[in-house]
Amino acid sequence: MTATYPPSAPAALQTKTRQFLSLFSELYPCWVCAEDFQDWISRPENEPRVRGRDEFGLWMCRAHNEVNRKLGKGEFDCRLWKERWRDGWQDGSCD
Repeated sequence: MTATYPPSAPAALQTKTRQFLSLFSELYPCWVCAEDFQDWISRPENEPRVRGRDEFGLWMCRAHNEVNRKLGKGEFDCRLWKERWRDGWQDGSCD
């Protein structure tokens, strides 16, 4: 989703994206995960950052890493989010 988000999002899209994330957090099929995500995004430091692609991509990667931490998985280097989810790895490999 962040890979195709515009570099600078219009205000209406920012509003819709925040609404989507809020609804997603309510409708997620695992109620434990849904409540956890609702709690996470309700904190001021974790509110969705949706002004543009770079900001939204980093925010989504942070959210992804939060889940990884809770599952005992390694964290992804968020500086590489575009390479992984938008542009592809420079060496041409897939992950």
